Amino acid sequence: MAAKDEPIIIKKYANRRLYNTGTSTYVTLEDLAEMVKKGEEFTVQDAKTGDDITHPVLTQIIFELENKEGQNMLPIPFLRQLIAFYGDQMQMIVPSFLEQSMIAFSKEQERFREQMKGALGKSPLDMMKIATPIKALEEQTRRNMEMFQNAMRLFTPFPPAGSNSSSAAPAEQARKETSEKPDDLQELKEQIAAMQRKLDTMS
Repeated sequence: MAAKDEPIIIKKYANRRLYNTGTSTYVTLEDLAEMVKKGEEFTVQDAKTGDDITHPVLTQIIFELENKEGQNMLPIPFLRQLIAFYGDQMQMIVPSFLEQSMIAFSKEQERFREQMKGALGKSPLDMMKIATPIKALEEQTRRNMEMFQNAMRLFTPFPPAGSNSSSAAPAEQARKETSEKPDDLQELKEQIAAMQRKLDTMS
């Protein structure tokens, strides 16, 4: 049994069965998905080796959910971009960027839920208030994308060798835009440094 403040241990056996040591019962991937939605912390361990396999199991849950009709949330352009980052020099910054984006999104989501509850059953004018958190979400997404694009410019300030002048032009423009905003550049560098420190502690 895990301590009260510790994650529940889920053991995965060779026959692919999952065992919840907190409840002493066998569970399914759907059960684990429900635990995530309820905010219950857990780690998945290989029953034989004791290795932490939480990441691949969570990935498998997403795969299962994405294959359910009407439930897929990951658009094809996003999947293509994500695949393209594997092995790229930007790969180390992508996890932290996605994590921070989802944290910000979750905060706005809670505010959105509260306004939805308060507006239900009220006048159309009250319902219009729902647009406020939606705009906030859009603004947060825009800021995240700007930060990510600026980070990419810092990591790739020069065009690849052998590139033509047409491809070099956007890179030159990016360097000009970055140099014109020293305060933004400094803030971006600090954000990247903070991300790197977080990655270092995680590793």
